Amino acid sequence: MRRDEDRIEQAVEKAVDAATTGLVPPPPAGAFSPFRYPVFRAIWTANLFSNLGSTLQGVGAAWLMTELTPSHQLVALVQASATVPIMLFGVFAGAIADNFDRRRVMLTAQVGMLVVSAALAVLAYAHLLTPFLLLAFTLSVGIGTALNSPAWQASVRQQVAPREVPQAIALNSISFNIARSIGPAVGGMLISIWDVSFAFAFNAFSYVGLICVLLWWKPEARPIERRPILPAVAVGIRYCATNGPVRRILMRGFALGFSLAAYQSLLPTVVSGPMHGDELDYGLMLGLFGIGSIIAAPFTGPLRRRIGLEGILAAGAAMFVVSLSVVAEVPGVLYALPAAFLSGMAWVMILTTLNTAVQLRSPDAILGRCLSIYQAVTFGGMALGSWAWGTMADWKSVAFALHAGSVFLIVSFVLLRVVAPLPKPGEGVLDQR
Repeated sequence: MRRDEDRIEQAVEKAVDAATTGLVPPPPAGAFSPFRYPVFRAIWTANLFSNLGSTLQGVGAAWLMTELTPSHQLVALVQASATVPIMLFGVFAGAIADNFDRRRVMLTAQVGMLVVSAALAVLAYAHLLTPFLLLAFTLSVGIGTALNSPAWQASVRQQVAPREVPQAIALNSISFNIARSIGPAVGGMLISIWDVSFAFAFNAFSYVGLICVLLWWKPEARPIERRPILPAVAVGIRYCATNGPVRRILMRGFALGFSLAAYQSLLPTVVSGPMHGDELDYGLMLGLFGIGSIIAAPFTGPLRRRIGLEGILAAGAAMFVVSLSVVAEVPGVLYALPAAFLSGMAWVMILTTLNTAVQLRSPDAILGRCLSIYQAVTFGGMALGSWAWGTMADWKSVAFALHAGSVFLIVSFVLLRVVAPLPKPGEGVLDQR
């Protein structure tokens, strides 16, 4: 009898080991506990470097556009060109992430972005870029991001235990915002010392580390039920449209993305124009934004559990209204720095909360599609907002557009809180074990 018990116990241990290949025993739940998983730690570190490169390229492209054209709309479209592909192709990218090995999808996207960024660096060094050619390159990088993002986010479940997914999402947000806090200052310095071509070249090189890690990572194969792309997309859209909690989250994400774009898209213009700043001032503003995001990220989960989805989004929206109003009125960068810090905190509170809410309410079989639809809706709102606020700035003024963004944020938030209330705690959450 004892031998039978021993054999059963050994079989159970082997099954657990097989199911957790590349992982460590379940750690205590905590803000930083996902770092105990070697795979997550390696991907997170490589992704931090890649995020730093992407930030440098974003800073360089936005600032270069202010030198190439006086049009506020074209400057705002730099931000839009990075998010439009997510709106147009993101849903198909989600179907690809569910239909194929997510690691291979990520590898393909990373290699493609490396090639495009390298070509952008060469043309910038040769001073051959025009405003529309620059937009074409940022659009191409955005297509790579659209392909990569659903596969990357959905692969989190293959890197950590199910109960660690919310903490892992928050840590990935911290990685992005660490890059945003360091990258702009570094980018501004590199641009002032050299030129934007160096920032673009750094971004091309930054993809190498993540490509190497993805080649090293050998995740356990997951069951894949392949469908033709269009029917697969239809399944994801049908789920998101008919699932009440997810549908309401998407409606709120679109409205918030449209409003938040006023800050991101007009910041280069307001720094170089009304504030009379230079590239270092622009980098400093983005750096404070990133620091605010880093500080807020570990507290977003506990705060969400305390005040709920509606409460944390209300707090983030109020912080953004204050930031937009301050940036619109202050005469110099020094006075705007606290607003940049505050908007960074609000940004991570809002987007991390929405992302986590969608993940916890999406079946694993269509997770990539659900996440891609969320991104298409939210970042599509940002892309449309960037165009709208840039157009309004050309029509009236930058300050007018920023104040209009604040008013739209307040009105849309109040209306949608009635029309599309966010899910209550536990509503629609799926068992991911």
